[in-house]
Amino acid sequence: AQGEVVTIVGPNGAGKSTLIKTIFGLLTPRSGSIVYRGDEISGLRPHDITRRGLSYVPQLDNVFPTLTVEENLELGALAKGKPTERIERMYELFPRLGERRKQDAGTMSGGERQMVAMARALMPDPDVLLLDEPSAGLAPAFVDAIFEKVKEVNEAGVTIVMVEQNAVRALAMSNRGYVLDLGKDRYEGRGQDLINDPKVAELYLGGGGGRTEAQAEQAES
Repeated sequence: AQGEVVTIVGPNGAGKSTLIKTIFGLLTPRSGSIVYRGDEISGLRPHDITRRGLSYVPQLDNVFPTLTVEENLELGALAKGKPTERIERMYELFPRLGERRKQDAGTMSGGERQMVAMARALMPDPDVLLLDEPSAGLAPAFVDAIFEKVKEVNEAGVTIVMVEQNAVRALAMSNRGYVLDLGKDRYEGRGQDLINDPKVAELYLGGGGGRTEAQAEQAES
């Protein structure tokens, strides 16, 4: 639903990234359909899907390494010309990028590159942001920063759909969650309900049963 944070979790090979790539038109579904705001978008090309209001941040190779931060952001704009106002808005949301606007993206840390990728995906002012493993491979401090930025982007009115291995952390901030396993939707429900479900916790969240909402909020903070 509009304004939600939805997280897709599950073991490696479950089909999580495949699902996100299929939604964005990088892969074509063999069956079924993808419906966005009443229109089927299955089989549309990614740039057509972008123009409908969806943006995608891949897990790997998600920046143009030989271009500066600002040049990366310019490439994310749909409008012709230099979208100065939108770029400045991204620097407000990601102050670290504003400090490094002339730095080549390839020379930045993993967390900083992830911020560049997210900012570029937000340049077209999307309604829905698709995130594939936004915290993968990041140092703990940057994991905290990325999740905080996801929260800020959502609070600004952007619907978030993310695949995330840091399942408890992601579900704790999600309105709804889905647990995929071998390409099947095994469990779904409120994010906190999935964390508290002993079976889901044992099979997919590291065991030991679910955590209370207060514990999850404490971990998030």
